[in-house]
Amino acid sequence: MNDYLDTPQGRRIAYNRQKGKGPGIVFLGGFKSDMTGTKALHLHDWAHRQGRGVLRFDYSGHGDSSGDFENGCIGEWFADAAAVLTSLTTGPQVLVGSSMGGWIALLLARAMPQRVAGLVTIAAAPDFSEKGYWAGFTEAQREAVMRDGRIEIPSEYSGEPYVITRKLIENGREHLVMNQPLPLPFPTRFLQGTADEDVPVTWALDLLDHAQGEDIRLTLVKGADHRFSSDACLRLIENAVAEVLPG
Repeated sequence: MNDYLDTPQGRRIAYNRQKGKGPGIVFLGGFKSDMTGTKALHLHDWAHRQGRGVLRFDYSGHGDSSGDFENGCIGEWFADAAAVLTSLTTGPQVLVGSSMGGWIALLLARAMPQRVAGLVTIAAAPDFSEKGYWAGFTEAQREAVMRDGRIEIPSEYSGEPYVITRKLIENGREHLVMNQPLPLPFPTRFLQGTADEDVPVTWALDLLDHAQGEDIRLTLVKGADHRFSSDACLRLIENAVAEVLPG
């Protein structure tokens, strides 16, 4: 059963929280994903076996939360995550961000580093609206999204296309993390598959080079795709979280 948090912005966020010892783990899902995905549930079960607190949630417009996906943007999903972190947890937490959740986790780390005990990203996609979609659009696609406010892109993960909106593009530019210093003053692990067709390996290398911190490591997994959900990959996520936990 999910619980719900009403945010200061008036959005109703669905979440599932298990109490336990701290620092707890907060899972941040990807673009158009929800808290019932393979990685989220696996991490929840792993934390339960460790007796550790864990929190999963759906951004607005995702899963069981209120709102329409097309009306959302990075700034609003970041605000959802910030409300969840500040309202539902106490003290520093380990953030685990998958794909877009990696971008959101980096925004949280920049905005409130005192609430972050450690950081794990899985195929992190910081600034993807700009350096992924916008950079990859043809001139005709750029004109269409600016004129019509939206464009549909085929999805490999469902029969429904991704809808990329003008709002997503323009708001994303207000929340870029790769164009300014990115201090990560806590243990940080980046995980990335070499066969990922959505997030290129070069993005992971760029993030490793750009981030500033004394304990930052990148693990490349040969042949792993964007899902990063094989048994071996799930064990790597467990190990990465265990590494960044204090002590």
